[in-house]
Amino acid sequence: MTTKNRIKQIARILFILVSISSLFFVPWIIVKAWIIPLPNSMQEQVEAVTNYGFDGMIVYVDKEGTLPKTYTAGWHDKHNKIAAKPDALFKIASISKLYNAVAITKLASSKQLSLDASLASFFLN
Repeated sequence: MTTKNRIKQIARILFILVSISSLFFVPWIIVKAWIIPLPNSMQEQVEAVTNYGFDGMIVYVDKEGTLPKTYTAGWHDKHNKIAAKPDALFKIASISKLYNAVAITKLASSKQLSLDASLASFFLN
């Protein structure tokens, strides 16, 4: 076996090992959340979040033509058994990026938002 072929074989084995070991870093709980069907109501969905390892969640929905609604589930302070409440503050973490991306994609798909417009155009109108 030539040196070049040996290097290729080692590189292939390394690639396979790195690929397999990278599965350790996949957030499987979030993958599971994406795969299972959504609950029938917003409150059920918020409550389901606590099954995925989140301590608590607050969702505020302000839809045009209806009164704003707040949904809560889980704990504000799990250690002291303080339930989540609508006026509580949470660390947002990276999960909000996912919801922002979905909202932007849906708005762009329904032609309610242009991805080509500058940010300034939203403030000038």
